[in-house]
Amino acid sequence: MPKRDEGALAQRATYKAFHMVSTRWADNDQYGHINNVKFYEFVDSAVNAHLLIANALTESIGLVVDSGCRYTSSLKFPDVIEVGIKVDAIGTSSVTYGFAVFKRSVDVPAAIGHFVHVYVDAETRRPKPLPARLRSVVENLRAE
Repeated sequence: MPKRDEGALAQRATYKAFHMVSTRWADNDQYGHINNVKFYEFVDSAVNAHLLIANALTESIGLVVDSGCRYTSSLKFPDVIEVGIKVDAIGTSSVTYGFAVFKRSVDVPAAIGHFVHVYVDAETRRPKPLPARLRSVVENLRAE
């Protein structure tokens, strides 16, 4: 099967922020590579770390309502990875993020994907409009 041309999604310059993750021995699965579910953990941590550092999660929480990921190569402990994030769309109460997972110092991503957060009130779990601080932070991640 020929390799898929991922275009701009495969380029580091496409992503507006990066979060470094040190893998752990426990991240490897029985096949000797990092299990796919761990990629989602890395991405979730990268986005939430970015938002927490920017003090943008004080009024609501994000619930993942949609996600998808294409894996192009494997990673394994003790790889250090960099998760690139960007924003593809901003709604009234939702944000669509794009991401790529790169092995440090490698320009070809090991995974490319997306996920959608719907931001809700922490108590009621009902959608609410994005708070001004959160909207400002995700606007800065918007893909061009």
